Amino acid sequence: MFLSLLQNRRSIRKYLEKPVEAEKIDMLIEAALRSPSSRGFNHWKFVVVTDQGLLEKLSKAKPHGASFLKNAPLGIVVCADPEKCDVWVEDASIASIFIHLATESIGLGSCWIQIRKRMYDQTKTAQAYVQELLNIPKNLNVESIVAIGYPAEEKPPHRKEDLQYEKVYYDLYGNTVKSKGSKES
Repeated sequence: MFLSLLQNRRSIRKYLEKPVEAEKIDMLIEAALRSPSSRGFNHWKFVVVTDQGLLEKLSKAKPHGASFLKNAPLGIVVCADPEKCDVWVEDASIASIFIHLATESIGLGSCWIQIRKRMYDQTKTAQAYVQELLNIPKNLNVESIVAIGYPAEEKPPHRKEDLQYEKVYYDLYGNTVKSKGSKES
């Protein structure tokens, strides 16, 4: 079942004009809160945005790769405190992926919007823009926004034959031959 979820999930950037039900938002929040966290610190924070005016403003957080958020009925901003954990980027990224997979599992579509290390304009970071807009404390770093909604587009799964198996090595980097102990798939 999990592999099927991975095989079918695609980034969705077009959404129906249909709100995401409160029960489904609750499921997504639960998925985020169940994501693994280094040493169990659970230092991430999430801002759930359903206000269409805020979503439209968030869609301008960076010049490229966020505009589709203005047409999404839901966005989840994923933040973490770098002072509380040295691997906050990894933990926030894992939480973002859990949100993506939960989204797919309940019939919704989603797309990652990278905020960390992106610029809003020539002088302001995307993070600073999002922090100001959503009143996020300065001690928290914004990793991503996950745009979520009912898909208004269908994308076929990526074919297994198109996966980049040439990037997989066995036992030693560069070794493309499976060892005798490896099982053939």
